[in-house]
Amino acid sequence: MKWLLLVPAIVMQIAFASVDQARAQDDAAMRAGIDALADGGFNERQVAIDEIVATGDMRVAPVLQALADGLLLQRKSDGQVFIGEKDGRNFFLFDALSGAAAGEAKRREVAKVRVNNKLRRAISAALGGLQLRSNDPGVRRTAADAVFKSGDPAAIPALDAAIAEETEAAILDALKQARAAAVLNSDADEDAKLAAVDAIAERGNREALDWLIRARDASDGALKGAATRAIADIERSLAVWDAAQNVWYGLSLGSVLLLAAIGLAITFGVMGVINMAHGELVMLGAYTTFVVQEVFRQSFPGAFDYSLFVAVPAAFLVSGAVGIAMERGVIRYLYGRPLETLLATWGISLVLQQSVRTIFGPTNREVGTPSWMSGSVELTSGLVLTSNRIAIIVFAALVFILLTVIIRRTTFGLQMRAVTQNRPMANSVGIRSNWVDALTFGLGSAIAGIAGVALSQIDNVSPNLGQSYIIDSFLVVVFGGVGNLWGTLVGAMSLGILNKFLEPYAGAVLGKILILVLVILFIQKRPRGLFALKGRAVEA
Repeated sequence: MKWLLLVPAIVMQIAFASVDQARAQDDAAMRAGIDALADGGFNERQVAIDEIVATGDMRVAPVLQALADGLLLQRKSDGQVFIGEKDGRNFFLFDALSGAAAGEAKRREVAKVRVNNKLRRAISAALGGLQLRSNDPGVRRTAADAVFKSGDPAAIPALDAAIAEETEAAILDALKQARAAAVLNSDADEDAKLAAVDAIAERGNREALDWLIRARDASDGALKGAATRAIADIERSLAVWDAAQNVWYGLSLGSVLLLAAIGLAITFGVMGVINMAHGELVMLGAYTTFVVQEVFRQSFPGAFDYSLFVAVPAAFLVSGAVGIAMERGVIRYLYGRPLETLLATWGISLVLQQSVRTIFGPTNREVGTPSWMSGSVELTSGLVLTSNRIAIIVFAALVFILLTVIIRRTTFGLQMRAVTQNRPMANSVGIRSNWVDALTFGLGSAIAGIAGVALSQIDNVSPNLGQSYIIDSFLVVVFGGVGNLWGTLVGAMSLGILNKFLEPYAGAVLGKILILVLVILFIQKRPRGLFALKGRAVEA
């Protein structure tokens, strides 16, 4: 009975042998078809191209590309075709089907397979057809988009074949839209072009708008009217999405301003200290991120995507420690004298900038972006959200919530508010106001440091990083209401969105000037900002 156990193994061997034999026959037929590219004249080569493309085998794509580039060679001794790479007077040969190295040949031992412009166009169409029928959905989508942009009428047969086989709805729509673009660019009848206008209108983006404008300008009658109506519909849709995009950009800019200003809302709004070194504390956070990433690159390259999770607490501690040192060393002697704090902290900012230049140099430093912050999310054809901006908005929201909890729900927050509102009474109940001052200033500085971590992902890390945000930070704090965190949030988002709506009309520089003028006019009416807060600076 032992022989019965051998039956499955024998059957499997026979099956594998049959598969191998069939594969070998297919490879032999494909090699024969590729070798036929070198036989006869241009017309015969056109027939050979059509035959190997009809197999749908993606392995012929590099062969056709080499033919178009003049790198397909026939060995004279046996007529076999190779892909060649020139090296001086000789050629390195590569197997046309597998791409494996096949030795070296002298120039006189091979002949180049020649093509003309007609064949090059046929090859281009054939390559497009192969990509349209690729097993990879991403390749098919990319090929469909490429045909849509080119609008090549020669691609219509390949598109028809791809449409008949496509099973994924999104790619099928892209193929139909690509065919519509090709039809508009062809000499098809009016009915076909009217159907093409409807198909392109469904795409609804600016590329579709370009095609419809061409169709409108190059036609009359029913086709011109259909294109005009489709253009109007797309323009209305794009106007809505442009507004949504501006709101998104405004929210992302507002999140950046919030991160940069929220620490200043504590040091300036709560403590009454005009801290001109606030931007440099942001810069220290960015450079801390750079140092942490360098450690990860050298010691833990596989864990680089997690470097920001280490950089955030590191920047918090570094900038917080520098802030406490500033408060204990200089600022505590200047409370109640805001102009003196301005001059003193401006001098500290110069010291910090020069220290960073001495240690790291004056040039920009590279800070990498983790893979999970790369790329974008396309909600519609008119609204694209970048991953790094999404991460910064979420991060800013978490920082704001955490800081609100600290101020409203912790003992330290209670002591900080007590010292702010009535220092003598706070001292009389045993609160060490001098240490509360130091820790409050350190907290504001630490928040500036983690803002630097976020800004390192969207801006250049250089000694001048903080200078780009210090004025905007003061504007946000003053506009929102000195010392009020909710005012800082509303001020940052309002100024961010307003800035993005002004930029398309006034430009970046003039837009900022207009915002400054509007804030000045607003402060004339409401000197304490949107949300006034009673505190030491107000009472003084």
